[in-house]
Parts: sequence; structure tokens; C-alpha cells
Amino acid sequence: MRGKITILKKTKPNVCGGTDSYQVDDAPKKIRSTEMTLFDVSCVLYPPDYASGNPFNSCVSAFAAPAGEGWLMLLETGPGLGRRDGREIKWALVKDDPFPALVKIVNDRELAKNNGFHSQTHGLPENFGGSIDIRYASGEQIGISDNQGPVLSYEAGTEIIEAFRKAMAGGKIALPDPEALKAIRFEEKHGTEGYTKACLTIGENGAGVNDKESKYDGPKIYQSQKPVDAETVSKIKKTVADCGLFAWEHLPRVGYNVGNECRMTFVFKDGKEITVDNRRVLPGQISRGFFEIQLEITTKH
Repeated sequence: MRGKITILKKTKPNVCGGTDSYQVDDAPKKIRSTEMTLFDVSCVLYPPDYASGNPFNSCVSAFAAPAGEGWLMLLETGPGLGRRDGREIKWALVKDDPFPALVKIVNDRELAKNNGFHSQTHGLPENFGGSIDIRYASGEQIGISDNQGPVLSYEAGTEIIEAFRKAMAGGKIALPDPEALKAIRFEEKHGTEGYTKACLTIGENGAGVNDKESKYDGPKIYQSQKPVDAETVSKIKKTVADCGLFAWEHLPRVGYNVGNECRMTFVFKDGKEITVDNRRVLPGQISRGFFEIQLEITTKH
């Protein structure tokens, strides 16, 4: 989010801890557009009776973005304040547009009223607060982050959970079966002339062969070929399925530099191809899948 910024708090040099916070002054408090293009919200949720002694708190992480002919949605719910046990993470590529229901929640719950406020208190644990990143076709955006306290009310959080569960229970768009993969190609550019290319070719017996070629600052080209056992290939296919990589192709691109651009192309036995890259807007819960496969076919082999 761009605009004039007012510094609210700033940690002094050489001081351990403290809070850094600022406000984007021209961040809109009311959103005119009703055409949402991204919904990405994470927050710890305190129940109404938390202050009177109820020790329970929970969390929500909800992501929705257009992905080709459908919408990629991910919902994580469960205990909050750094606890991972009991968390439930589900994703789906849904047929019906979930944004109208989410636009209504944003407006009804006035989620833009603190728009532009960002605060980081150093040393606090994971999921102590939350963040909001909601974007619209008009260019309007709601951006809020605070790791010291919630950015959503308990009521808003529960409504978001209900809206996501309802949308994800509807019609789904089927993705290709990873068992139909014939090859996975990887490309990465580094420097002006450097690159890394790798291709994992999968045989009928489930095992594969990994061919890799790399070039760095000098003129020399490094090449290698190594076998990949069926168990490793099976793990790669499982990562593809668990992280929904086949749904990434048409997701919105990030608007900032994420380092070297990498592309991964999945080739199927019928000749069809799906290409994804590491510059797509994605929730952290599934974005790891790209790196895990990259690591397997470029570093371990």
C-alpha cells in the first residue's frame, strides 16, 4: 500500500524489543468497489468472554484468489497463540465466486476502519495478532497488520470461517491426477547469463531420471544425470497434490521482487502441460510445495 506515511512509534537504536508502527495516511476507510480480487486474512480470535477468564482462543487464516476458471481458497482454523496441534488446513478450487459474500462481511464489519495501520512489537510469538490484505479491481486495498493484538473481531472471524466453509463445500473444479505426470521441468535464471535447468522424467515403473544443467558466472556448463527412485517420485507427486500446484497457473502475480524467477512445467502423458512460477500470490501453507520440489530436483540430484 503506497501513500504518505506517519510514523507512530519507532524503536530506538540498540534497544532490544519495542514496537515499530506507522499509519498510511491516505488509506481509504470505506471501499467503493464491490469487485474483490484478493482476500488474505489471518488473525487470532478472542471470544467475547475472554477478558472474564475464558482461556480459550483460536485462529483463522483465510485466503481466496481467482485462479483461471475458478477460485483457489484455503482455510486454516484451530488453536491460536503459536499452537499448531489441532489445526485444520483445507484448500479447494471452487466453481462459484466466493467474493460477494466476503465483500458483504468486509462492509458489514467495517474491516477498513483501521486501514493502513501496521505495527510490529519485537519478540512476540507467532499468531499473537494478525494481518489483513484485501484488494479490489479498482486498485483500492485494505492493508492492516499488528502482531500485538487481533485485527478482527471474534464475530468477523467466525463469519469469515462460515463463509469459507460454505463456499468450499460447493462445486469444485477437478485438477489433473499427478499419477498422469510424465515429466517435471524446472528453469531458473541467476545473474545476467547464469541459469539452472532440470528435468525429472518419470518412467512407467514409477521411478525416474533427473537431468540437470547449470551455468554460473564463467563459461563452463555443468551437467549431471542421476536416477530417482519410485519412493521419491511418489513423494513429489504427493507434494503436488497436497499443495494444489496444478491450480497455481492463473493466480495473480505478486507485485514485488521475490529473488530469482523460477518456472516449473508439469508435462502429462497425453501431452498437456501446466506451468507455474514462484511469483504468484499464495498463502504460506501451500507455497512451500514449489520449493520442496525445486530442492529435490536441483539440489539433491
